[in-house]
This record gives sequence, structure tokens and C-alpha cells, in this order.
Amino acid sequence: MEDKSSVPQRSVKWLEDLSKGTISHDLELITLDNIRTIEARQGYIRCNFIVPIHLADKDGNWQVGAMATLVDTMGAATVYSFGGRIKATADFNISFYSTAKIQEEVEIEAKVVGERGNLTSVQIEVRRRDNGEVIAFGKQWMAQVSML
Repeated sequence: MEDKSSVPQRSVKWLEDLSKGTISHDLELITLDNIRTIEARQGYIRCNFIVPIHLADKDGNWQVGAMATLVDTMGAATVYSFGGRIKATADFNISFYSTAKIQEEVEIEAKVVGERGNLTSVQIEVRRRDNGEVIAFGKQWMAQVSML
């Protein structure tokens, strides 16, 4: 029987390995560069992130595609911390309320909010670190992947 207290630490290690390129996923390596985990427990992860220059759009803002990749990956890590299994995104919705500038520090908070059968629901919020203003809010359903 697996010790549930070790699952959040494994999911944080998975997130760190993606951000450092230890696990070979180039998109996550570029998108998660220098993410720092602040708090992790079963079904909950909070990180700080300084938006790097290589994620800038033509106006000097954080590219929305890069932000969506980070939100999706944070959701996956949080679901992993909840059940100890990597799941595939089945439904993903993100609302953008503002932009973030390059070198701006943001906080990403992700939490599991429900489970139904093989599906797990997670919410991810991206906020400005200095004033708490919401930049983006994501909702995601993830499904258990059958390994053949």
C-alpha cells in the first residue's frame, strides 16, 4: 500500500524535473523555466514563477500559449499529487483576465475540486504576486489513462 503523504512530494519532483529538462519534454522545459514550489500537499500545489524573457510576445507580455501550457502542467501535477497517477487532459478551459509582463512574478495555485469515476477536476489560478490580481483562471478535467 502506497504512503499517501509521499505523493505530493513525488508530484513536486515531477514538476521540477520537467522545469529542469530532466524529463525530456522540451515544451515544459521552456515554459516552466525557474518555477518554484512554495507549498504542496495532497490535491494542492502553489508555486511562484518569474516570467522569463523567452516567453514574451511582441508586446513584452507573457505569451498566452505559454501561460496555458503552464496552467495545464500545474493541473496535471496537482492531480498527480491527489491520486498518485498521471492523467490525460479530457477537458480544458482557461479564461484570461489580464496580462503579465516579462520579469513579473506571479503565483500559481492549483487545487483538486472534484472526482467522478476515473475523472478528476482541478482549478488553477494565476495571480500577480505583488497585489493578488487574477491574471488567468483554468478549469480542467483529467482522465485516467489506460496503459496497454
